[in-house]
Amino acid sequence: MSRSLFTLVRDLKRPRGRERRELALAEGVRLLEEALTADVTIQHVLASPALEATPRGQALKAALEAGGRTIQAVSDEELGELAATEHPQGVIAVIEPPRWRLDDVKPGPRAPVLILDAVQDPGNVGTMVRTAWGIGAAGVLALPGTAEVTNPKTLRATMGGLFHTPYVEVDEAALEAWSLACRVPVLVAAADGAPPEQRRGETLAIVVGNEGAGTRSSLDRWVHGRIGIPLRAGAESLNVSVAAGILLYEVTRE
Repeated sequence: MSRSLFTLVRDLKRPRGRERRELALAEGVRLLEEALTADVTIQHVLASPALEATPRGQALKAALEAGGRTIQAVSDEELGELAATEHPQGVIAVIEPPRWRLDDVKPGPRAPVLILDAVQDPGNVGTMVRTAWGIGAAGVLALPGTAEVTNPKTLRATMGGLFHTPYVEVDEAALEAWSLACRVPVLVAAADGAPPEQRRGETLAIVVGNEGAGTRSSLDRWVHGRIGIPLRAGAESLNVSVAAGILLYEVTRE
């Protein structure tokens, strides 16, 4: 492996490196399969013998080669040193992540928007992007303080959702302006919120908050209401990604 490629991969493990280069690392067979399906630009591929240990890995390698992508062979030990996740499954790729814009987010009936307010855990962020994709949400908007979506662990947790569902970082002023311009009511997830079945079929956006602090108080100045999941007595809250999944599912049900 060339020194320049080694340096590139190491640099992309750091947030500043990803931001400066506008690139990201995709690790694992499933994520690379989705990158191919979504026609994401793949600049480099590093593969170790572990990739060919399964039929699925063999098929991925064949698909990458059929697409004209050069695969840099490395040892399992070298790949393990470069990987950001514990189980890279024998493959790491340098990709150009999609550059979504607010115009790409097109909410509608049963196509809600999920808004993440300073959700800090990469696994939670990735899971919610994956859930939004699976349920058919129009997109995901991320307020400041939210874990970086191109963090290798976050990206892997999306399971390819970022390649298919618009994801846009916004500040609160831009979010409010978007809501007004698109006439999309914004509802904050809260324990005392109205049951989600009351909003089925509506065009709306749902805000879920930080794992410990909840949503920022400044949102209360302009949002259009609160939405919540009735819980049994004694249960204080749900994991934020679980709550987001339930809310998205309920408002999109027939």
